[in-house]
Amino acid sequence: MKPLLSLLLILSSYFLTAQTTVSGIVTDPKGVPIEGANVFLDGTYDGASTDARGVFSFTTTETGEQLLKVTFLSYEPYEIFMNVSTLKNLNIKLRDDINSLDTVVLSAGTFEASDNSKVSVLKPLDVVTTASALGDFVGALQTLPGTTTVAEDGRLFVRGGDAGETQIFIDGIRVFTPYTPTANNTPTRGRYSPFLFDGITFSTGGYSAEYGEALSSVLLLNTVDEPDQNKTDISIMSVGAGLGLTRKFEKSSLSLSTSYINLAPYVALFPNRNNFNKPFQALAGEAVYRYRTTDGLFKLYAAGDRTSFDITQEDINNPEGFNLGLTNSNLYVNSSYTGMLNDTWSIQTGGSYTLARNEANIQSTTQVLDTENSAHLKLKLKKRFSNRFKLSFGAEQFITDFDEDVTVAVNDNMFIGNYDFKSNITAAFAESDIIFSRDFAIKLGARASYTDYMKDVTFSPRASIAYKTGAKSQLSLAYGDFYQNPLNDFLKFSQDFEAQKTTHYIANYQYSDNGRIFRAEAYRKSYSDLITSTTEFASPESVFTNEGSGYAQGVDVFWRDNTSIKNMDYWVSYSYLDSERKYLNYPEQARPTFASPHSVSIVAKYFVEDWKSQIGMSFQHSSGRTYTDRNTPGFLQANTKSFNDLSVNWAYLLSQQKILYFSINNVLGLRNINGYQYADTPDTAGMFNRRALRPATDQFFFVGFFWTISDDKSSNQLDNL
Repeated sequence: MKPLLSLLLILSSYFLTAQTTVSGIVTDPKGVPIEGANVFLDGTYDGASTDARGVFSFTTTETGEQLLKVTFLSYEPYEIFMNVSTLKNLNIKLRDDINSLDTVVLSAGTFEASDNSKVSVLKPLDVVTTASALGDFVGALQTLPGTTTVAEDGRLFVRGGDAGETQIFIDGIRVFTPYTPTANNTPTRGRYSPFLFDGITFSTGGYSAEYGEALSSVLLLNTVDEPDQNKTDISIMSVGAGLGLTRKFEKSSLSLSTSYINLAPYVALFPNRNNFNKPFQALAGEAVYRYRTTDGLFKLYAAGDRTSFDITQEDINNPEGFNLGLTNSNLYVNSSYTGMLNDTWSIQTGGSYTLARNEANIQSTTQVLDTENSAHLKLKLKKRFSNRFKLSFGAEQFITDFDEDVTVAVNDNMFIGNYDFKSNITAAFAESDIIFSRDFAIKLGARASYTDYMKDVTFSPRASIAYKTGAKSQLSLAYGDFYQNPLNDFLKFSQDFEAQKTTHYIANYQYSDNGRIFRAEAYRKSYSDLITSTTEFASPESVFTNEGSGYAQGVDVFWRDNTSIKNMDYWVSYSYLDSERKYLNYPEQARPTFASPHSVSIVAKYFVEDWKSQIGMSFQHSSGRTYTDRNTPGFLQANTKSFNDLSVNWAYLLSQQKILYFSINNVLGLRNINGYQYADTPDTAGMFNRRALRPATDQFFFVGFFWTISDDKSSNQLDNL
């Protein structure tokens, strides 16, 4: 008996002496104790939770090198690997989990419009439910601050930049011809259907080093990664019809859409100030094929359209008017692949090809045939060193082959001219995201670009900083240099250019809370090396230089609220713009004709449950734009009256799958003026007569019927609206 008791005492003493105590304290980055953190040895059952003082202590029989882990919600896991005998009186400080929803966002100069964005200013369906937009994504973006409504043009004018300073990308790949061609004083539209996109990022400045060839802005459109269901969309409109089809397969999906637009019925019902010899017609089709691999997603996007019209417009210098017949064919193909190479490396690559062809007949004497072949190839790699440091870098190639044939018949004489050019731009970029905490992050990047015909390299540093000032607010700063080569209108006549340059400085404040967003942003843009010309319009006789300069500065304010008033969603935008420049044929620096000092947009949408309807309105105001009054001394010394437009729409749910949609632009019939055309010669009193350049019609009525046949029979279409 005594030997057995002695053996038990020896074994008990052995186990007691083999146990080791692990202890310490766990705090947050500011030294405040964390209660309830889990502390344990990996691969064992040995561990404990911290008490109210952040203290933990437990014993273990493990020996040698061990991995100690500490975890707590909203903080990064902590790990330390060392001999268990030294795991005593530890002072462990946890770091904020920067992947949590309340982490600071680099947002200066950028409006996120994605269903998956942490702070989304617009949703993709806002494009089709904003009264003034008429289903055009550009029209919806013109309700955001930083944009100027140029009613006779229709393209994006951003912060004192002309429309050519904004570039559009689909799935990260450049779109060379994003708008349909049109006549003077007649707004254009974007080519692409908003229903195929689930994310829109609109940058009004200070954008990523990944993107170039834009002085003012980039618009990033992302196609839907994965459709939610099989469905067929049918639309019958007052100006045409459309058909869409989406089918899902095991690893892939396919979306098809086609539309036909003909303004003949509208012109017959609502005669306008233009004489359409052949009303505007457009036949368009789009397709997106998606294939999901084990580690990535491949997309193939294709869009094609053909538009035509023949119009005679009023002209003060020609009693018979100015005649233009135009036929355009456009093909755009885009392929992209995004995937993971391993746990820390990812790849994004793709390319696009554009074939655009314009055939114009002007005044029955001039024929112009333009053909553009363009391509964009891109490769981007991203390395995640940790949740706090990520590095991306890549290279891309832009290729353009442009050819124009001009035939002019004058007094039985025939003039034939050919203008063409080829351009190759090679660019490389690198950018790092450094997140120090949930409250502070920076983005540093640079871009270098080489253009073959200029034989010159440009270098563009860019940086952004963001700091959270509270649980729901933050401050951001952004800086960057941006370069852009001349557009086709200039390169077809001369390649003796330098790249145009602007420098952006942006300060941003953002507040976001439960469906309410407030943004205020101040900015300054400094232009240099802008193109100047000796003629009003680019021509073979023009002499070009890069001696232009200018600036744009101002303040943008945005407020959106979809929770304070039941069933109502609204937003308000205000922009103040101070801009002057000397470019093109400007004899002196002046505020350009497309810049409005003050712009206001108000958009509201209200859902009436008893009527099964959504009623919407949008109001846009822009202060007068400059023009040159030929009867008084000076250049761009006069201003048009302000632009005002009140538009309304009504979406009525006929059944779960059918919607009847009405909209009226400029419902008050306000007589807006886009500018003036002056006579070439003065009258007998020595004065130059003029005529106001007004929109073709004071109002535009739109009626549409939309029917979706889907797998989900219970889905309510107005839930999307």
